[in-house]
Amino acid sequence: MATSTDIESSQNIHHNIDMHAAMEIYREKAKLTAPHKMLASLAGSWTTKTTAWMGPDQPAMESTGTCEQKMLLGGRYLQQEYTGEMMGDTFTGINLIGYDNHTKKYVSTWIDSMSTGIYYFEGTASEDGKIITQESSLDDPVRGPIVWRSVTTIVDENNMKYEMYITPKGGTEEKVMVMTVTRK
Repeated sequence: MATSTDIESSQNIHHNIDMHAAMEIYREKAKLTAPHKMLASLAGSWTTKTTAWMGPDQPAMESTGTCEQKMLLGGRYLQQEYTGEMMGDTFTGINLIGYDNHTKKYVSTWIDSMSTGIYYFEGTASEDGKIITQESSLDDPVRGPIVWRSVTTIVDENNMKYEMYITPKGGTEEKVMVMTVTRK
């Protein structure tokens, strides 16, 4: 249980924060950097070609779609809205990705029309910034606890490749999807 001395000490810490100095730190961390400029270069209309596997010994399924990408909040986040089909059903998904100047990591959220969950990803980029690798831990409704690893490769200004791997708890990593993304 917190004592009155603990509470007073905590309150003094908060009262001693120089709000102008704090705002300067926030402003500095909110500046657009090279990773943000790279994400901004991906804005536009794209077509997709996807190959997916439902299991290691299952045949590949292929589909096509589109992806609309736009920057949000002054160039800090890239919204990617995918539309296509999966096993005969319309499939839509939205990824929101940004670069956190404070943690020096790429962070993203994924939502789609085949679930009600929000998936949180975090990761880093290669030294040249062209390969972003992120992971998310989740409880898959079919496979149970898994690690979802995504690898986004920026091939050039008009081509990207997105690969998805899953590792079931206690299992080995499986490649479950490859998507090529081409600027319209």
